[in-house]
Amino acid sequence: MYKIAAMGDKDSIYGFASLGLTIYPVEDAQEAVHILRNIVDSGYAVVYITELLASQLSTELEKYKALPLPAIVPIPGVKGNTGIGMASVSKFVEQAVGSDILSNE
Repeated sequence: MYKIAAMGDKDSIYGFASLGLTIYPVEDAQEAVHILRNIVDSGYAVVYITELLASQLSTELEKYKALPLPAIVPIPGVKGNTGIGMASVSKFVEQAVGSDILSNE
């Protein structure tokens, strides 16, 4: 069975623990880089990361985009939605379908 993790500020991710996910509360981007590398090395299949933290780790996250695992999924945090998650999902759908399905054109 694959493992699933959530990382970000504690207020945004603590609820994931009740679903059986491993949570990694982080305070700063430098700490988050080390934790993310450990998560990847530990064989996690999915990593949910708050959008705010994902925006701070964009260079590090680029390293994992070409890998089949883990799938790194940006999620809104309690501090708001930056739109990174929706843009990411839209991009993947466009690649899979060959068209931007959210476009009004």
